[in-house]
Amino acid sequence: MSADENKKKRRFLSPEKKFQIFLESQSGNTPVGEILRREGIYSSDLVRIRNQVKEGALDRLGGHRSGAKQKSVPVEEYECLKRDLQEKERALADQAVELAILRKKNNGGSWDR
Repeated sequence: MSADENKKKRRFLSPEKKFQIFLESQSGNTPVGEILRREGIYSSDLVRIRNQVKEGALDRLGGHRSGAKQKSVPVEEYECLKRDLQEKERALADQAVELAILRKKNNGGSWDR
């Protein structure tokens, strides 16, 4: 036999199978070693499955509330706010230029404070 024939083939576990293994390992009715041997997985695989279940549960429980609705703004109000923001950005840029000129005048031509 060659080394390739002795090598274990990588096994794909569906999410449902992983969850079944997780539940069985958490129940305490069957020794974990027996579950690992029967399923052909290592203890590190079980640790990874447990972490995936924990992350999935935390994501689901901490995520968005299913009943919460996203607020929408009418198009007219959005356009008005957008124009207002652009005007304020232009005014801020103008003031920045004025400030730079005043600093230069007060510092005798130097840009330093």
